[in-house]
Amino acid sequence: MNQNKIVLIIDDDDDDRSLFSDALGEVSSAVKCLSIGDGHEGLAMLRNETEDLPDLIFLDLNMPRLNGKQCLEEIKKIPKLSHIPVIMYSTTKRWEDVEETQKLGAAYFLTKPALFNEICNAIKMLLEVKWEKNAPLSVKV
Repeated sequence: MNQNKIVLIIDDDDDDRSLFSDALGEVSSAVKCLSIGDGHEGLAMLRNETEDLPDLIFLDLNMPRLNGKQCLEEIKKIPKLSHIPVIMYSTTKRWEDVEETQKLGAAYFLTKPALFNEICNAIKMLLEVKWEKNAPLSVKV
């Protein structure tokens, strides 16, 4: 399970990225976690021809400079990236944000869980999904 997968988290909050990385390590030691604190840096890394592409992208909604919606739009415009499932990862619970990001191509919207074990459970579930191209996941975590 999850052999040689790469997960990218783009989130401007250092603590959230650290917690996510720890939870991912708890779920599977075989999954490599890439952690970036800015949407512009994330896009630059994803556009880099020498970098391995992630299997999943967790993208914070509320970031300065380039927010999650803007970053998602850019990711979906790039042919080599458009197939990668993007999970919006945010503290917000606004239904408008869920709907808008889904229309922009997000595969799933995960409201950041408060407890470590809940983060682990959510990551485990999302790693096990058989993602279909451009098909949003309809289950709730």
